[in-house]
Amino acid sequence: MEIFETHAHLDLPDFSQDREEIIEGCLETGVSRIINIGFNQETSETSIALADKYDFIYASVGYHPHDAVDYNAEAIKELARHKKVVALGEIGLDYFRDTSPRHIQRQVFEEQILLAQEYDLPIIVHCRDAHDDCYEILKRSEAKDVVFHCFSGDVLFAEKVLAEGWKISFAGNITFKKSTLDDVIRMVPNESFFVETDSPYLAPTPHRGERNDPTYLPYVVQKIAEVRGQTPKKVAELTYANAMKFFRLK
Repeated sequence: MEIFETHAHLDLPDFSQDREEIIEGCLETGVSRIINIGFNQETSETSIALADKYDFIYASVGYHPHDAVDYNAEAIKELARHKKVVALGEIGLDYFRDTSPRHIQRQVFEEQILLAQEYDLPIIVHCRDAHDDCYEILKRSEAKDVVFHCFSGDVLFAEKVLAEGWKISFAGNITFKKSTLDDVIRMVPNESFFVETDSPYLAPTPHRGERNDPTYLPYVVQKIAEVRGQTPKKVAELTYANAMKFFRLK
């Protein structure tokens, strides 16, 4: 069973002691493709460096809303040209922590959407407690290839996302006891969803509270399979094919 990990942060210091072992373990677990995600200039650069080292790892570049005040457009433009960069992200809005002023978050989000369109790159969206504004900005920008990573919206918001042809990605939070995402998992069409860990964050049950890594991705696949009444193999196949198409990989 091959699984496509669409959102990980393996370049972070959390993995400085055992990064190579974890990456080898990914292949043993069946995780055969990984998108390593940048969220500012430094992590965009280290994501590219990691992707350069491993054939089955790819990179995204961009500024997370937490880092919006430090946005360096020229740096991202340059990094986005790298051959292993397959997406712009993670970018978006976060009104939960409000680390950056909201007007700056919105401005930087819009600028990066335009850059993604200029470079013909898919967009990986971080959206927390800002669903209406995220949707309106993407809609106004006529964004096409969009995935809401670690989806946290309700069914009504999922319907709006899917109506635009955008995608939804599920992470380890769907395995938590208090998760309210089962209805979203059930209603998403086969061709419209991905899986991810967002590691080192959001370790799935039964590893909640631990450092997360892509070898835990089968727990996410298993949960989706149970909710949708599909086999884990089927879920893995669907999400693998969806991610390959979305990120334009051969």
